[in-house]
Amino acid sequence: MIEPLVETIAPRPAARAVSVVIPAFNEAAHVANEIRVLDDAMKLTGWEYELIVIDDGSTDGTAAAADSAGVARVLRREGNRGYGAALKAGTRAAKHPWILITDADGTYPVASIPALLAYAEQADMVVGARTGASVRIPLVRRPAKAFLRWLASFLAERDLPDINSGMRLMHRELIERYVHLLPEGFSFTTTITLAAACNKHPVVYHPIDYHARLGNSKIRPRHAFDFTLLILRIIVVFNPLKVFLPIGAVLAVIGLGKLVYDVVLDNLSETTVLGLLAAILIWSVGLLADQNARLSNARK
Repeated sequence: MIEPLVETIAPRPAARAVSVVIPAFNEAAHVANEIRVLDDAMKLTGWEYELIVIDDGSTDGTAAAADSAGVARVLRREGNRGYGAALKAGTRAAKHPWILITDADGTYPVASIPALLAYAEQADMVVGARTGASVRIPLVRRPAKAFLRWLASFLAERDLPDINSGMRLMHRELIERYVHLLPEGFSFTTTITLAAACNKHPVVYHPIDYHARLGNSKIRPRHAFDFTLLILRIIVVFNPLKVFLPIGAVLAVIGLGKLVYDVVLDNLSETTVLGLLAAILIWSVGLLADQNARLSNARK
């Protein structure tokens, strides 16, 4: 039996009111049905709710299709500004304290929403982790996904079962605290996952399934490199020693090895000195960055 991974839990009085934010870009063929399915599911939860569709500059009539469902607020943006920009716009427009995000393409299981809402009193964020029995990740994407998950978990110093799931429940205070860090693109969810993990916010990871996408994916292979850089940047902000110490250690080992070699040959080279100085410099920068991170967190 798969049990949800529950991180540090601090009880929170939960206002049972949620804004469901659905970013959409060229999803005219699917969005109306997804809205109706969401509306039916939300009616059964007992929560006060609203459905908000953010049409991010679609060119296929997505806004009109969403409006035809008759149960959602539809906000249309001029120009495609990105997934993260749509989520931030939806959060600003939301009237409830909890924000539930999901996609308009039918990939996330609407039936899992009640389970996510059930953890609201325990967490600042509840992530629908795509670790269920029916999850089907394309074979070509699995190595990059596994590497990114390992890298994020290693640097954040805790297991992160799913760093970029697009189905999650978040308290709007969590979003507002880190909104200055949240990017406009697909890395919105990765960023808030790492920010919450590094700052020890109570987070629950609840296993969900993940269905085959309706239509074409917006994720491209180049995004794996972008996600790697993003993970490193976020960790440098919150836990810089986790990045700088290993890099400095590698340079120090290489420098010391070269030093032994130079001593044997009785010929100390400039590259040896530069390598050791680089290690010391990187460690020093890491210590300064760590002190700055601690002071910044203390002021919040």
